[in-house]
Amino acid sequence: MTKPIVAVPADIRTLDGAVWHAAQHQYVRAALNAAEVMSLIVPAFEKGYDIDAILDRVDGVLVSGSASNVHPSLYGVEARESDGPFDPARDATSLPLIRRAIDRGIPLLAICRGIQELNVALGGSLASEIQEQPGIWDHRRPEGVDRDGMYAIRQSVFVKEGSCIAGIIGSGEIQVNSLHRQAIAKTAPRLQVEALAEDGTVEAVSVIDAKAFAVGVQWHPEYWAETDKASNQIFAAFGDAVRDYVAKKAAARAIA
Repeated sequence: MTKPIVAVPADIRTLDGAVWHAAQHQYVRAALNAAEVMSLIVPAFEKGYDIDAILDRVDGVLVSGSASNVHPSLYGVEARESDGPFDPARDATSLPLIRRAIDRGIPLLAICRGIQELNVALGGSLASEIQEQPGIWDHRRPEGVDRDGMYAIRQSVFVKEGSCIAGIIGSGEIQVNSLHRQAIAKTAPRLQVEALAEDGTVEAVSVIDAKAFAVGVQWHPEYWAETDKASNQIFAAFGDAVRDYVAKKAAARAIA
């Protein structure tokens, strides 16, 4: 049996004067080894997309983190230079892809920038430089450490009892690797808050009226998906949802 395929929206990167449509290895590696699905990297364009042409050919959507931020104009705020860097092609690709995947009942896992895109796509807003707000911790990556140190599991979040995430990893306090300087400000009406940091920062959400798995997390389960239990469980649950979607598509075709 062939592995299911999930769409991963690309970032735009420039290297040696050439423009690349790129995705980080840590996400596609976790998709392959923990969710047991293949990744299809979706090029990022600001216009000309046929979203349904993409979704007709995949079985899930994985929206990754990135060094760039969602442009503030997309949630009604004037952009400051300090809010960047931006990637308008990524915004123009991910947001409609997220909305349409939810509408079609295609499984969705959104991570870091992805949870922020999910919130904006459904009508929410974001807060920038949250470490400057009273009572909010500094969630940014630590300085002077290697990549493993950057993604070290070191922060407590509290998963709400009865939530979708609780059904996957359990409720109560867990340790995660959350590193970011933006976060959800106003939660979109269609999102349910699933987990919070001790300072009240939203760390996980689910789509209330979703027809299939539709979860966003602010932390990075992809980095330790093969060795950390909770991280692995999130990707495994996503993979199971993708395979369930494949089975339902096959059953629908058989009836037709």
